Amino acid sequence: MSDSDAVIAVDRLTKTYRSGLIGKRSVAALRQVSLRANRGEVFGLLGPNGAGKTTLIKILLGVIRGSGGTARLLDFPAGSIAARRQVGYLPESLRIDRHHTARTALKFYGGMSGLDGETIRTRSERLLRLVGLEGRDRESVKRFSKGMYQRLGLAQALLHDPDLLILDEPTDGLDPVGRSEVRRLLLELKGRGKTIFLNSHILQEVELVCDRVAVMAAGQVRGIGTIDELTENLGDREVKFDLAGEVDQQAVVRLLTDAFDPASEAGRVSVDRLPNGILHVVTAWRDQPTLDRMVDRLRERSISILAIATPRRSLEDVFLSLVGSTGEL
Repeated sequence: MSDSDAVIAVDRLTKTYRSGLIGKRSVAALRQVSLRANRGEVFGLLGPNGAGKTTLIKILLGVIRGSGGTARLLDFPAGSIAARRQVGYLPESLRIDRHHTARTALKFYGGMSGLDGETIRTRSERLLRLVGLEGRDRESVKRFSKGMYQRLGLAQALLHDPDLLILDEPTDGLDPVGRSEVRRLLLELKGRGKTIFLNSHILQEVELVCDRVAVMAAGQVRGIGTIDELTENLGDREVKFDLAGEVDQQAVVRLLTDAFDPASEAGRVSVDRLPNGILHVVTAWRDQPTLDRMVDRLRERSISILAIATPRRSLEDVFLSLVGSTGEL
């Protein structure tokens, strides 16, 4: 994928902060970060606190500059006026002056984006319906809940019809219905060809809506790809068998261990006899041929297989594998 095909193109980006007056200490916030977000894609950014996510977003928006490498948005340098005009941004904690209503806030933001009054009115009507604030649009925002602020934040990010949306925790503060509505909106925007760069700590939300994900830790990208691609790289998967009949437990262990590829780690087979007489087996499998061999070994010994389950690994499994169980989102 060339830079011209990417809406966001980050290549070997670094950022080093310096602190202290004497003997300044260097802190590397980003270390050779490279990633691409393509047109019409929902791209998720994950990582624990201190991973460098906020620094990366600030560079993309032009709030700060990188120390090395490059970052481009829609083939313009990140932070340039041309790039900013095509970006809609929802910060994690949106601040709106308390004297505003939703409607006057959109008028204010629309004016900052250079929109004329008629365009602001027309788009505001549609967006207020879209984000679920119709009927509450003339109330003071000081009466808004956190979820209502998020809805208004989405509306202001969309007001100037940007090609790229950078959303920082867009479902924070929303109830399950609100989160579902935001997911629907993001997928609708994707269908219109918008590119969405999403930073969220809610792994389930990212898993449901994102086409690809980058996992960061300690200023580096630890993994990047689709959920399926990332889970496939986790190594051996778990498989559960329920076996019928008077089957010798040790014989089952030997049969399944024999099915492993000699180069892989074997011996991780646990067998338990349930009260109803069924033999419950838990073991690992690296690939489909390994699983096929396990099934073949059991059938060769005329062992009845009542059930096979291969639980799907989740984005949480990927996160913990790449970042570690101590990583805090």
